[in-house]
Amino acid sequence: MENPIILDGRKVAQDVKDRLKPRVEYLKKKGIHPCLATILVGNNPSSATYVRMKGNACERLGIRSKRIHLPEETSTEELLHVIHELNEDHSVHGILLQHPVPAHIDERAAFEAIHIDKDVDGVTSIGFGQTAFQFGRYPSCTPAAIIQILDYYQLPIEGKYAVVVGRSPILGKPVSMMLLNRNATVTTCHSKTKNLPEIVRQADMVVAAVGKPNFIKGEWIKDGAVVLDAGYNEGNIGDADYETCRPRSSAITPVPGGVGPVTISMLLKHTVDAAEAKLAGQTRHVSNA
Repeated sequence: MENPIILDGRKVAQDVKDRLKPRVEYLKKKGIHPCLATILVGNNPSSATYVRMKGNACERLGIRSKRIHLPEETSTEELLHVIHELNEDHSVHGILLQHPVPAHIDERAAFEAIHIDKDVDGVTSIGFGQTAFQFGRYPSCTPAAIIQILDYYQLPIEGKYAVVVGRSPILGKPVSMMLLNRNATVTTCHSKTKNLPEIVRQADMVVAAVGKPNFIKGEWIKDGAVVLDAGYNEGNIGDADYETCRPRSSAITPVPGGVGPVTISMLLKHTVDAAEAKLAGQTRHVSNA
C-alpha cells in the first residue's frame, strides 16, 4: 500500500484532553476537584517514569494528582490497607496501581481491592465483566485507547475481521471483547496458537499486544490491513515491525506516539467521568432529601 495513514496518537490524545478541559472547569465550579491517586510500590525506574508522566498529565489538565510511593518491602496486607483508605477518601475519584508490583505482592488481590467506582484503569474482574457485557464505565485504558483511535480516524470496525495477538487481562482480552461488541469478528491469539502468521494474514485489523519487540512481521500483514501496535519495549520499539508492516498496511500506529499517549488521555477521561458520577450522586442525594 502506498502512503498508509499514520495514526497519530498525540493528535488523538490532544483532542480528548481538549474536550475534557471544560468538563474539569465545570466540576471545579461545583466544588469537585477531580483527583487521581497513583500508587507505586518499589523503585522500578520505568514504573516511576510512567507514574510521573501520568501525574504530570493530570496536573496539566487541572486534575489533582495524589502520588503514593511505597517501599519495595511493602506487604500485600499493607498495600491493601492503602487501597482501602483511598476507597474511603471522598476526595479521590480514581485509583491507579502501577504494575508490575514486586513479586512477593499478590497483584490480583490488590487490583480486586480497588472499588469499582474508582477503577479508572480497568483492572478489576468486575470491571472486565462489565466491559464484556457493554455497560462498563471504565474499560482498561489501552483497549479504550485503541477504540478511540479507530473512531477518531473513522476507521470502520463493524464487519471487519480483527486478530488480537496477546491475551493479557488488561489488554488482549478486553480489547477483543470491545471489538466484538462493536460487531467485529475477533480471533484472539497467544503463545500456544498454531499457524499464527497464517491467521494474522487474514486479518483486516491486527492488534499487536504480545509484549515482544518487532514480533509481528510485515509478511504476515494482508495488504490494506490496519495495524494497531499496543506494545512498548526497550528502545521505543513496538510489538509490530514498523518498517516492514507499514508498507503493507492502510493505517498503522507508530511507536512511540501511537497508542501510548491515548492510553494516558483515556485514564484522564475516566477520572473525570468518575468525578462527574460523584457529582451526579450528590445531586440525586440533594433532590431526594
